[in-house]
Amino acid sequence: MSEPTAADAPQTTPGTRRALRLLRHGELDVTGRLVDASNATLYASVTLEDTTAACVYKPVAGERPLWDFPDGTLAAREVAAYEVSEATGWRIVPPTVLRDGPFGPGMCQLWIDVDEAVDLVALARSNHPQLRRMAVFDAVVNNADRKGGHLLPTGDGHVFGVDHGVCFSTDDKLRTILWGWRGRRLPGETCEVLSRVRTGLGQELGARLSGLLDPEEVEAVRHRVDALLLSGVHPGPSDEWPAVPWPPF
Repeated sequence: MSEPTAADAPQTTPGTRRALRLLRHGELDVTGRLVDASNATLYASVTLEDTTAACVYKPVAGERPLWDFPDGTLAAREVAAYEVSEATGWRIVPPTVLRDGPFGPGMCQLWIDVDEAVDLVALARSNHPQLRRMAVFDAVVNNADRKGGHLLPTGDGHVFGVDHGVCFSTDDKLRTILWGWRGRRLPGETCEVLSRVRTGLGQELGARLSGLLDPEEVEAVRHRVDALLLSGVHPGPSDEWPAVPWPPF
């Protein structure tokens, strides 16, 4: 399978730019609800001019209060995760924006059609290169809830990750099913990408995150990237936080 290399500078492709424009400016029409989600997660279509696409709309008003994350911040955290994903060039998070909608401001994310033939349990236990990158990404954003159901394999072999509302805490909350590489050396390409992300945190990426997260949370991202580069290995579970989300799928 073909994957981007470290030499591929992260850039917004024409297709991504069109998707972001559609998500930001298109007319949202809510047609259903994903009932398994813990927060209000609405299935919708978004239309701009002669283009229509499916999307997920999560209004801030539908967010359930959490004891360990400030109220009304989950949508912004989803967008912040997309910004970090774009900075890596790994295309982990589908195009995601903050916008107003029928039920108020919220997160709007492009719908991904998955390959239903893929066994998610087998995928999560595999050595898929995109999952290894996702494990690093989750360490950077401090993902507190990487379940198997949050993996979206597509027909071309790519794997997207979704549901990043509980990320970016200043406390160590990494909880994931992707521990298969813990303690192993980070690939050279990964270290190059992390170095590029660290530079971006002092420039445009940092400015984008500052509009979505608290200053302490942005600084915590810098510290996590620095720690990964200093150790040069995939992190292991914390002794102070459950290692695996429940249910895991």
